[in-house]
Amino acid sequence: MRLFPLGLAGLAGLIGLASPATAHFQQLLPSADVLPEGGSVTLDMVFTHPFEGGPVMEMARPARVGVLAAGQAVDLMPALVETPVDGKSAWTVTHDLSEPGAAVFFVEPQPYWEPAEGKFIVHYAKVVVDSYASGEGWDDLVGLPVEIRPLTRPTGVWSGNLFSGVVLKDGTPVPFAEIEVEFVNDGSVEPPNDAFVTQVIRADANGTFAYAMPRAGWWGFAALVEADDTMASPDGSQVPVELGALMWVRATTMDGK
Repeated sequence: MRLFPLGLAGLAGLIGLASPATAHFQQLLPSADVLPEGGSVTLDMVFTHPFEGGPVMEMARPARVGVLAAGQAVDLMPALVETPVDGKSAWTVTHDLSEPGAAVFFVEPQPYWEPAEGKFIVHYAKVVVDSYASGEGWDDLVGLPVEIRPLTRPTGVWSGNLFSGVVLKDGTPVPFAEIEVEFVNDGSVEPPNDAFVTQVIRADANGTFAYAMPRAGWWGFAALVEADDTMASPDGSQVPVELGALMWVRATTMDGK
């Protein structure tokens, strides 16, 4: 058999095939997860790879941004401000929490076309901010097409605690759903190899999962479910749609960091 040398393009292609896919996460990170005295909270929305600190992907103006508090949903789209990150569109919103109780912030992004995977991605993200450290209302559901129902209160969580939840699609548990877990790395954690970048777990037959967060900081839980319907790709062909139910949880060390 005659062997032919690979050009740079061919070598790059083989490297690309050998490399693991990088997990996409729709970040929705508040300036605080608990407001002991109430007040304003600012949330940053970036579509990126949290553990690796990038690259940041273009995030079109979201289809919907809101907050659920005391059973009432408030539209936050008028307060949305574009705040580019690394030259790519990203967004922030600031909201005042003047009453005690948990506020469930959520974002529905526009579908993102991922040519490398041949599919669209729509990640519905949410995060809970507890006003006046009330401890109430943290498990209220927004009613998103895919959503994580927390079984562990997602605020006031120590590092090392177990976070658990149920993956829902149209309000029904998803058996054996796959959940990707990533830490928002500030560069202080160096993984031994790529297998440590994205943790992967599965829900049980009842759609329930659990994960112990080993380090203080923000953790993203992305339950991935394929949509029932396809969408037209840029070339007009019908392609699958990945729906993500994302929830963000902050762990704190016992020295308060």
